[in-house]
Amino acid sequence: MDIHINDELIMKKPHPCGNNRFLVLRVGMDFKIRCMQCGREVMVPRKKVEHNIRKVYRDNEEIEKS
Repeated sequence: MDIHINDELIMKKPHPCGNNRFLVLRVGMDFKIRCMQCGREVMVPRKKVEHNIRKVYRDNEEIEKS
């Protein structure tokens, strides 16, 4: 899956604060993502993130999942 830094991810499961929008801060074997509501940063394994993505936005345009 083609994910870049500063992409906005809409996830299937929400963060405990209730928001399901995250900003990508780091890409590699793990993703570092920031909750867009509360600002909490989390390191998550790549496989888990890719499995839970609903939509990807880059520069306010939806990107096709591959």
